[in-house]
Amino acid sequence: MNCILLPKNATSITEPTQITHIKEVLKSQVGDSLIIGEIGGKIGKATITSIDDHEVQLRDVTLDKNPPAKLNLTVVLALPRPKVLRRLIMDMTSLGVNKLIIVNSYRSQKSYWQSPLLNRMDEFVFEGLQQAIDTVPMLVEFKKLFKPFIEDEFPALLEDGEQSRAVIAHPYAMQSWKSYLADAKNKYRMPKVLCIGAEGGWIDYEVDLLCQYGCTSVSLGERILRTETVVNVLLGDWLKA
Repeated sequence: MNCILLPKNATSITEPTQITHIKEVLKSQVGDSLIIGEIGGKIGKATITSIDDHEVQLRDVTLDKNPPAKLNLTVVLALPRPKVLRRLIMDMTSLGVNKLIIVNSYRSQKSYWQSPLLNRMDEFVFEGLQQAIDTVPMLVEFKKLFKPFIEDEFPALLEDGEQSRAVIAHPYAMQSWKSYLADAKNKYRMPKVLCIGAEGGWIDYEVDLLCQYGCTSVSLGERILRTETVVNVLLGDWLKA
């Protein structure tokens, strides 16, 4: 928690987890400065005037720095195990993904959709923002019907329906991610949509449908990687672009 996120015009902190972090991790005292951010707004600092188990009072609240820019990227993610999803939400938020669309896939078990963790997405996004010192939440949507989503909504995610503006990570793709990036027409134009499967990856039908609607299938090599690893490896290239 590198930044304490607060509602608009807040002059105190009452959220128990934040108070615990301030007292036990930061070990802050009266007179110390905190890095704070206004949800959806700017980042700055404030000085602690009082602190107890229930509230941290602030003064000299100054919000003068813009949050880091978001990546021009939407991630389409096949629903993984809920515990894995929690980590992915936090990581993608920290890395600056603009929008996440969680879809059903053949290998997403039905029980995953019943998990109470799916009702806590805002909480996980909040954690990711405080980690990265950001204030603008990543948008999260759920699409339980894969085929209708791809046919009816997916094309609108691309810019003017251009090919190669969306990629799907698939270990058996003929083209490597490295060669895709080396292609002259893609070198300075990172895709704006990235599709990543859950544990077990996409089935052929899903890959074919995504490619039919504008995706280019790319591979990270012969190794079969965990979803979390794929997310972090691929998004690193957006950060460098």
